[in-house]
Amino acid sequence: MRLLFLAPLLAALPSAAFADPLTFDEALTLAVGQAPSLRARSLDVDARRSSVIPAGQLPDPKLSFGLDNFPVSGPPAFTFGGDEMTMARVGISQDLPNPGKRRARTGFATAGVGVAEAAQMAERRRVRIAVALAWIDLAYAERRLALIDSVLVELRELVSAATSAVTSGTVRPAQALETRQAISRLEDRRSEIAAEVARARAILSRWTGDPNPQIEGAIPEFAIDPAALRAAIDQNPELAVAMARTRQSEASVEVARADKRPDWGFDVSYQRRYPRYGDMVSVGVRVDLPLFTRRRQDPMIAASTASAGAARADQEDLRRALVADLEAGLADHAMHHEQWMRARDELLPLARQRADLEIVSYSAGRATLIDVIAAQSMFADAGLLALDREALVARDGARLVLTYGSDQ
Repeated sequence: MRLLFLAPLLAALPSAAFADPLTFDEALTLAVGQAPSLRARSLDVDARRSSVIPAGQLPDPKLSFGLDNFPVSGPPAFTFGGDEMTMARVGISQDLPNPGKRRARTGFATAGVGVAEAAQMAERRRVRIAVALAWIDLAYAERRLALIDSVLVELRELVSAATSAVTSGTVRPAQALETRQAISRLEDRRSEIAAEVARARAILSRWTGDPNPQIEGAIPEFAIDPAALRAAIDQNPELAVAMARTRQSEASVEVARADKRPDWGFDVSYQRRYPRYGDMVSVGVRVDLPLFTRRRQDPMIAASTASAGAARADQEDLRRALVADLEAGLADHAMHHEQWMRARDELLPLARQRADLEIVSYSAGRATLIDVIAAQSMFADAGLLALDREALVARDGARLVLTYGSDQ
């Protein structure tokens, strides 16, 4: 049971009353529901989805107006009906990209949606990890603060006893100063821990939106299953982002290849002439001629192919990095757990036992007050060390499970 040996020190301290305390799960839910970064990723997904439909559509048709063959010299100059070739024209034209190009553009836009969705999932996991670590850091910082406050209360009670011992002559004046020195050292440590509390609360505030978040509830215990975490590497959101970017790069290759296929278009126009002449209609077709592919399309295909290769290499590099980070994290977790067990089961009980023995010896006149103060200080150090190591184990568990496991 966690903090089993710290209970005697913490039992005497009143619990803090929080206005709107957050449990661990509530903090995660609140952060995921309102984090601005997640809102940004959601809007990015909406934007990418909206771009898919127009990507494969035909260009807008074009309407044209004109005056053809208007004379500017000779007898019919500047007259509309003086020449039978003069006509007012209205027409419409439509570009028709080849179907393969339209499909490739749609595929590229669809791949962009995949990138945005994967980035959204990766950001969601990043937010959950940050909130979890901030909540855990705040919980343990508050516990360390409570522990050191309880020890300071006990040491301050010994100041009057040390003063009386100096008056009676059983303790030298210089030895009495050690009590104040011990208190000063612990007060310095308390200042550091108070800053840790403030930092953790500020980080938690950033993610939850609560200007002064307070926490309650048990610290979660994450079960580490190395085999399951290793098996889930390929479903990691960060790797999913890299895979989506690879697919987008491959789609860009198809877009570049489609440029080698000719596009075409058509024009239709109606030409109005002077009433004594008949009106006319013109119809035309345009076809692109990709004649210089070695200097235009082929280099773009090569560039897109190289980019796709780079994306695949980056994907594999990220996968290897995730595997290495997982294995290193598992090794650190095992080390931190062993160290915590030693601190909890050996160092802390021994420090408690020494403090109790020094108190008994002091009562029997076989130990000085300075010995008692030193033992109490060592017990405080052992308690803080046990909490520090327990916090590392809790952080390891949260980071490993939330990074490599399921979001549930």
